[in-house]
Amino acid sequence: MTARLNLLGNPATTAARAARHFGAASQTILKESTLPAGTQRLVLLRVSQINADGYATDVWSKNAATAGEEATRIYLVAAWRESTVFNPAERAALELAEQGSRIADSSGGVTDEAWAEAAAHFDEDQLADLVMLISLMNATNRMAVLIGQRGGAYQPA
Repeated sequence: MTARLNLLGNPATTAARAARHFGAASQTILKESTLPAGTQRLVLLRVSQINADGYATDVWSKNAATAGEEATRIYLVAAWRESTVFNPAERAALELAEQGSRIADSSGGVTDEAWAEAAAHFDEDQLADLVMLISLMNATNRMAVLIGQRGGAYQPA
């Protein structure tokens, strides 16, 4: 099945211009943040799994593997709470990603405990980058799901 719509198909459209800005914002964080790159990839993968975005799950699992992430860790991101392969900082980032992506599932949003745990591992700039990364990935996932973009064919550069 092909996607319902190619947001970048006509570069002159408002949507295409907005999507390019959106991508540029994400790339700024990915390239410039002091948040560890491995943590970023794990968070992007988990958010994509939560949102059932097959395309982004494909992209971020393959990108993680290409970057040298252990296969066991990639497989266990979906069950990170029940695994022993993530360090405390990664677990704090994954918890923040989980709560920040499942806002509708809880009346309180992100708990103070989850925030405090993340703040114990990341400085203020890294926390801000983590918030932006989680938020941008949630929005990206929703776009992909809306247009029916499927996973499986992505090949890392």
